[in-house]
Amino acid sequence: MEKKNLLKRITAQVDPVLEMAEINDRVVKAGGPAILFENPRGSKIPCVVNLFGSYERMRLALEVESLDEIGGKMLEFLEPEIPTNFIEKLKALPKLKRLADFIPKYVKNGPCKEVIIKENPSLDIFPILKTWPLDGGRFITLPLVFTKDPETGSRNCGMYRMQVYDGQTTGMHWHVHKDAARHYRKAETKGEKLEVAVVLGADPATMYSATAPLPENVDEMLFAGFLREAPVELVKCETVDLEVPANAEIVLEGHCLPEERRVEGPFGDHTGYYSLEDMYPVFHLTCITMRKNPVYPATIVGKPPMEDCYIAKATERIFLPLIRKQLPEIVDINLPLEGVFHNLAIVSIDKRYPGHARKIMYALWGLGQMSFVKMIVVVDKWVNVQDISEVLWRLGNNVDPKRDVVILEGPLDVLEHASDRPAYGGKMGIDATKKTPADGFTRRWPPDIEMAEEIKEQVTRRWKEYGF
Repeated sequence: MEKKNLLKRITAQVDPVLEMAEINDRVVKAGGPAILFENPRGSKIPCVVNLFGSYERMRLALEVESLDEIGGKMLEFLEPEIPTNFIEKLKALPKLKRLADFIPKYVKNGPCKEVIIKENPSLDIFPILKTWPLDGGRFITLPLVFTKDPETGSRNCGMYRMQVYDGQTTGMHWHVHKDAARHYRKAETKGEKLEVAVVLGADPATMYSATAPLPENVDEMLFAGFLREAPVELVKCETVDLEVPANAEIVLEGHCLPEERRVEGPFGDHTGYYSLEDMYPVFHLTCITMRKNPVYPATIVGKPPMEDCYIAKATERIFLPLIRKQLPEIVDINLPLEGVFHNLAIVSIDKRYPGHARKIMYALWGLGQMSFVKMIVVVDKWVNVQDISEVLWRLGNNVDPKRDVVILEGPLDVLEHASDRPAYGGKMGIDATKKTPADGFTRRWPPDIEMAEEIKEQVTRRWKEYGF
């Protein structure tokens, strides 16, 4: 990033309590660089924020010219190929070999083991941020949280905020829908603690993978290997039976005890509102391992656009081809920054039959994390869903609310605050497509206003002649 002038170093002393957040908020909203606070107040460890806070940095992090490239590569590997003869079987071997190359590799040591603190480990050495005035305290905001299913042993790596209560304990903000929450419930049913390892800082593809909406039991470290085109090297933890990326900056080892809950929150969240306090499991720290000169990473969320918006847009582009694989009539999807991921989706389709727009709404509400989307707007294939102005124009002109609006109920994101019940409430679908006789529309549908092509070409040729 520094070589590309995408990093700003701040040598002045800056307070992790609110001051860093205000600096970050101004910089990210101005389209500015990542920031390395070299002299955080109260800590000797530098803090970096806004790592992923632009489309350019997201592309740099994932080493692609376009984020759409990744989805195409994923389809290439997931596309079922049934060889019909010996030659075709041989052609399929390189693909299988490349898949094997992405499987995590276990190593005996790594940079994250340069310093090991087992005696009285404390979170107080880190510049952990308090980002908004009404926050319940300081929060670890960019953690890669590793757990294993107590029954199957399958690994999960997710990103869940952690409110710091003191030097040895934090909250663990596991939403009911998340894989790690499922692991914890299984351990709790058995009356067992759940071992946890928290990685703070890794290579960017691995960090992104913790946020990706992968299907249940798909290993995020395998996905990271796919993104990196090289296996993630994993090393055994010191006090828990888990493996973590060997190149990590900082690793927090510990566990969550069954039946233990503590008030977590409020927290100024990515919705632009505070998520209110609630009861969540408690993480107990048992060991810290880290590099000799680590960098503490953090992300700051709030009213969009913020850094997490660019991570979400990367997810939109990466996973669109997989959605299209199941719903090939979809042309494009836009999850607008203002929709904070789960409030609004705009979808363009190649409309083919009556009720097609509704079929797409219902199908998307049945797909993984798309099930949390509160509002879906469906437009025709010729509408640019990335152009909000055009979408709103079509929405205002093409919709009869009595006919084109669908209201139903279903699961919502836990951070949804407008519904009467937590994580459950109303959903709205809007069919903003052109209506035809097949839809039961009996009036004439007016054509769009368009200038004749020959006149446009004529004016283009004479543009300088007009004096412009």
